[in-house]
Formats: sequence, C-alpha cells, structure tokens
Amino acid sequence: MADECCEVYKVHQDIVDAVRSSMPDEDLICDLGELYKVFGDSTRIKILYVLFQSEMCVCDIAQLLNMGQSAISHQLKVLKNSRLVKSRREGKSIIYFLADAHVRTIVDQGMEHICE
Repeated sequence: MADECCEVYKVHQDIVDAVRSSMPDEDLICDLGELYKVFGDSTRIKILYVLFQSEMCVCDIAQLLNMGQSAISHQLKVLKNSRLVKSRREGKSIIYFLADAHVRTIVDQGMEHICE
C-alpha cells in the first residue's frame, strides 16, 4: 500500500485554524465516543429494538429475548446511564422506555448505513 503522506510538507494554517475552531470540546468528543460504545453490544441493540415496539418491564424483556433477568437488568442500567432509556414505577414493576426520539433515529440511521 502506498504511503499516505503529502509529498511536500506544507501546513495550510488557515484551513487548520478554521477546522480547529469548529471542533467540539474534548470532553464532548469523549462523551460521544462513550455513547457510541453503548451501541457496540448486540444485547443492548436488541433491548432498544424491543423498546421501539413497547414499554416493558425487565421480566417481559428477559422472556422475549430468552435471557436472564439479571443480564437484562445490567444492560438496562448501561442504557439508562447513557440516557438512552428511562424508567418509571408502576406498582411493584419498573417499566422501561426509550428516553427520546433521538435513540430511534441513531439506530435507524446506523441500520440504513449498513444496509446500503
């Protein structure tokens, strides 16, 4: 494979400065990277797809995905900590649901990209 370096070393400082000034803060970039890591687990993606269809408790999600409740609870905690999923109490049950429409958009765009 050919070397990807410029043949002549000349920094285009005006371009570098313009791009640098438009870059998000380093903390925001790190947060975005952490958010995308959450989507790196297929169980979490399955849970999100389940919650696209209906709000559910841990028991229902575990039954649907043929997994243990503790495994589902762990993944829901990760999704909640990433602000992708929210919950509310209904009697003795905790009901989980998508945090907002952005979650579906992120997953839908990812799926669209890999299906192109």
